[in-house]
Amino acid sequence: MSDSVRQLEVGLGERSYPIIIGRGLLGVRDLTPFVVGDRVMIVTNETVAPLYLAQAKGCFPGKKIDSVILPDGEQYKDWKTLNLIFDALLENKHSRKTTLVALGGGVIGDMAGFAAASYQRGVAFIQIPTTLLSQVDSSVGGKTGINHPLGKNMIGAFHQPEAVLIDTDTLETLPARELPAGLAEVIKYGLIRDQAFLVWLESSVEAITRLDKAALAEAIYRSCACKAEVVSQDEREGGLRAILNLGHTFGHAIETHAGYGHWLHGEAVGTGMLMALDLSTRLGLISETDHRRAEDLILRAKLPAKPPEGMTPDRFLELMAVDKKNVTGDLRLVLLQALGAAVITSEFDSEHLQATLGYFCRTA
Repeated sequence: MSDSVRQLEVGLGERSYPIIIGRGLLGVRDLTPFVVGDRVMIVTNETVAPLYLAQAKGCFPGKKIDSVILPDGEQYKDWKTLNLIFDALLENKHSRKTTLVALGGGVIGDMAGFAAASYQRGVAFIQIPTTLLSQVDSSVGGKTGINHPLGKNMIGAFHQPEAVLIDTDTLETLPARELPAGLAEVIKYGLIRDQAFLVWLESSVEAITRLDKAALAEAIYRSCACKAEVVSQDEREGGLRAILNLGHTFGHAIETHAGYGHWLHGEAVGTGMLMALDLSTRLGLISETDHRRAEDLILRAKLPAKPPEGMTPDRFLELMAVDKKNVTGDLRLVLLQALGAAVITSEFDSEHLQATLGYFCRTA
């Protein structure tokens, strides 16, 4: 285990929990202090299990450990697959005094967390994220859930973990597409809240894409610090936390249209952020110079520049209308009013939105 272990806290009073970040933590870091009861159910998938399941079990010495291995992919983030977790819990006679462990990417984390929120009306769970996107975003903050054919993440619950363990060595086995997808969420933090981080990313993005260990560790730590701060102030997205959704309303529409699993979440968010930047510029919120600067960083991260071929403005509007961030029927978007400063608004001219949609759909 590396000596350079860093730790953050998501401050939620009695429900506060640590985010532990470092190399070589799987199988070495003892997580039993965060386990409720004597039993553990590890939820993972068929890709991650051969790589890390045996190591993960080593984090729970003295506990009785069961596991359930799910199919891998966003297309399986549904009721049918969720029931496999409940089946395993019931067949192995797990009680309310059990702890679920999410070992995998964002899909596993969301489903295991939702299962933990629902099983016997709520049990403890621990996040062990293994992808960059899940390490910097979905494992922190307690959002859990599944997709519906009409909308992404429309069914779920807020359920905070007991702890988050991030072993950055797991990124060495990350499929090539997954790294840029995770970088989308990293860049998001710089754009919405931390201009100094954005400046650092501009000089470090290529190092991150080369899996430079020091650059990755810094990017993960600073991303988690930003999210922990926001979640501590607004756990259930009553206000401030919504800024974390920059690019997500456009991106979720892309994912739903393309079919879950065809576009990675981070890929769709990357394109969605480009669309949010374009609309922010059309509305006069940011300058053309800042727009191009942010766009350049997103494209240097090797994220897609346009939505799927054949996607129309009407299709975007149809799917965006089902977004859970909307209030009383009004479309709410996260836009930028400066680099490092986001704004949540439903007050924008529909003609400008149509212009943005039309521009990107023409280039699709």
